[in-house]
Amino acid sequence: MTETPTDIHAITDSHCHLDFPDFNGELDAVIARAAEAGVTRMVTICTRLRQEPQVRAIAEAHAPVFYAAGTHPMSVADEPMATTNELIALAKHPKFVGIGESGLDYHYTAESAEAQKTSLRVHIDAARETGLPLIIHARAADDDMAMILAEGYRNGAYDCVMHCFSSSAELARAALDLGFYLSMSGIAAFPKSQELRDIFAAAPVDRILVETDSPYLAPPPYRGKRNEPAYTMHTARKGADVFAMDYAEFAAQTEANFDRLFTKAANYKASS
Repeated sequence: MTETPTDIHAITDSHCHLDFPDFNGELDAVIARAAEAGVTRMVTICTRLRQEPQVRAIAEAHAPVFYAAGTHPMSVADEPMATTNELIALAKHPKFVGIGESGLDYHYTAESAEAQKTSLRVHIDAARETGLPLIIHARAADDDMAMILAEGYRNGAYDCVMHCFSSSAELARAALDLGFYLSMSGIAAFPKSQELRDIFAAAPVDRILVETDSPYLAPPPYRGKRNEPAYTMHTARKGADVFAMDYAEFAAQTEANFDRLFTKAANYKASS
């Protein structure tokens, strides 16, 4: 059972993967548990464009769920290169609210670094053209990431969130200086993540989102188990501690931040 404290406040899981097999046959229950924990919205992320129809179907079937799509950097070598026009076309769906996740991962897939850079630039162009936020995965590629994000911004402004941020203070500052957002995952709640918590604490609280990245990275007290959107509240409670805010105040702040960045989700009205 999911722990549900009495002081429930609305929050959004800004990044999860509900199409992953970990949730097969359980989506209704997972989404119901999220609601019980105050998670009133979630953005499920498509990491391979050929799987976009399945991810879209989840968003269409569940009122609280929005979606985004892109080519994950670790998948670039195995997938056709995305095109800006392809992403723009997908973005016409009323529940499609972000571009990505894209980015750079040199920890696991450094051999595809050049293709990852090309793919990232495509996704930046699509974010600029659609006005939807770019969703970034960054691992062991801080210098190239900062360079390409800034280069892309010089070519025209766009919005962006550094999802599951766990990189350096320098990359955090580079992203924040461009007006971007940092998203706090369960990693920030791990006991040994004080250095990461310090990076978040130095950021403006109006540039912070919360997420699960489920089914991965469950925060305490569920660490080591399958993560799910309901557990966003545990990361958000740690976030409240980091910013010395009460939970209600921090939850409201992250909701305002999400609405400011993901304006299409904030303005969504279901058709009757």
